[in-house]
Amino acid sequence: MASTSQAKFVWHEPGVKADYSDAIRKADLIIAVLGLTSELEGEDMPIDVPGFRGGDRTTLDLPQVQRELLEGLVASGKPVVLVLMAGSALGVNWANEHVPAILEAWYPGEEGGTAVAEALAGDFSPSGKLPVTFYRSVDQLPPFEDYDMKGRTYRYFTGEPLYPFGYGLSYTKFAFSNLTFDKNALGATDDLTATVDVKNTGEMASNEVVELYVAHPGIDGAPIRSLAGISRVSLNPRETKSVTIQVPNRNLSVVTPDGTRRIVPGELQVWVGDGQPVARAGLSKYAGITGSVIIHGSMILPK
Repeated sequence: MASTSQAKFVWHEPGVKADYSDAIRKADLIIAVLGLTSELEGEDMPIDVPGFRGGDRTTLDLPQVQRELLEGLVASGKPVVLVLMAGSALGVNWANEHVPAILEAWYPGEEGGTAVAEALAGDFSPSGKLPVTFYRSVDQLPPFEDYDMKGRTYRYFTGEPLYPFGYGLSYTKFAFSNLTFDKNALGATDDLTATVDVKNTGEMASNEVVELYVAHPGIDGAPIRSLAGISRVSLNPRETKSVTIQVPNRNLSVVTPDGTRRIVPGELQVWVGDGQPVARAGLSKYAGITGSVIIHGSMILPK
């Protein structure tokens, strides 16, 4: 006898709780697709619900009804995967502690469902990296009436984020070694070329986005670190490849407190790895390698 399948589109008004007990009872695995929509987050929007005001966010949390739903799903004892849909960062602190797998899907478009399903099924190894910092709460952000950069973005934020800018896991692990530069002393007009060996130490083929950060220790107004270059590489299990990252001269500059963009003399510290060299309890340890070059001379660059 031929089996039949059905697809149903089920919805309810925001803030109204629905009864999912029967679906939970029958499920072997729960994939909870939660988050925001463009009807909630945007600019100058006629909306005033808890967590959102006029298109602005008053909290980084998931909407309360979604938080309660997620807690109930986890309490069922069934395995839960959280798929986040949003156009901005979410402070999913409870989920970070209680949900074993979280996939950030953003607003993925028509083939988003296929991409999410294939990622969860292990048809490919995810390799995306966060383009923004996921803060724990709005308490970690300075008031937006103040346009000073202190405390803003990964470049100046000194707190501990939920997930740092550039963070992202895959179904394998990578190791970095043999970091070299085309020159160890740079003039004020020079670019920089870095080369590093990247090894897939796991058992699954995967892409890796190699991230290069620079820091200017002791320079007034310089960020903690800045992403200066990236390179994507595809690696089979146990394979090693040499990866080259080109860093243009402008990416070696800093903006001084008076607003001048300048190449400054001194030590330039370089980090190359699978994310920023930051760690907190609960996150996988970063992999990467450090190096440094010396910049001789100074130059003002166009804004």
